Amino acid sequence: MISSAVSIIFRLIYLVILIVVLLSWIPIFDIRREPLASLVKLYNIIMAPFKAIIPPIGVIDISPLIAFIVLQIMEQLIVRILLSFGL
Repeated sequence: MISSAVSIIFRLIYLVILIVVLLSWIPIFDIRREPLASLVKLYNIIMAPFKAIIPPIGVIDISPLIAFIVLQIMEQLIVRILLSFGL
């Protein structure tokens, strides 16, 4: 079903955000080396709209938290619409 594929895509997006955020807290990982560099590029593409709207509060960047909330709402809306059409 298309709705389950959409859910899987959103889960992968959540996973990318979570991995990059957690790795940013651990200084031993060099995010300029592969495969982390590709993951960070994908993260930057996903987070660009959120970072443009939500400025950091001091040194704390809350845009990943807002992204999780907004993306979950979007996922639920899209999946409900698809399920209502039987997809």
